[in-house]
Amino acid sequence: MIRLLIVDDHPIVRGGLRDTFAGVEDIVVVGEAGDGAEGIERAKLLAADVVLMDLRMPRMDGVAATAALRERAPTARVLILTTFDSESDVLPAIQAGAIGYLLKDALPDELMRAVRAAARGESVLAPSVTQHLMGQVRRPSAGTLTDREKQVLQLVANGHSNREAATALFIGEASIKTHLQHIYDKLGVRDRASAVAEGYRRRLLT
Repeated sequence: MIRLLIVDDHPIVRGGLRDTFAGVEDIVVVGEAGDGAEGIERAKLLAADVVLMDLRMPRMDGVAATAALRERAPTARVLILTTFDSESDVLPAIQAGAIGYLLKDALPDELMRAVRAAARGESVLAPSVTQHLMGQVRRPSAGTLTDREKQVLQLVANGHSNREAATALFIGEASIKTHLQHIYDKLGVRDRASAVAEGYRRRLLT
């Protein structure tokens, strides 16, 4: 019997999910939680095998709760169930330790198969999520930034304009623009602010 915990801040969603699994012979809903912090405590208390985890919740979101469960309830498998499938949502959840990632428009049979797979330790991903992960794998890693690109990124982070960065590095402003485009491509971003934020996240900047 798979012991399932539902973590979502919307009571109607929790009720619908509980109804979905009602009468399923090999899955029993052992409890519910309205946010990540409560989910952690209930996962431990109820010895949940699989945790259906929403992402955006008050007090503690799904990513933080997933990361905490790795240490506090390491036998519980976290299966993300959310309406959000952007790369900025998907990657942190997977990196935090989620074994699967589904969207709330998944059919009941699909959801049941996913819970069973998660209980076996198998990953289950929505098609759009798989595309995001493949894109991340194919994208050049942050380690491929050249020393010059790192210098340009640091100058941008320090508030320098393209002209000021060019003067500081004794190169043309057109070269700065070229370096920035390469940086954007390698970090998977579209503008200066996002490049700086990603640079800090990946510890490329001081």
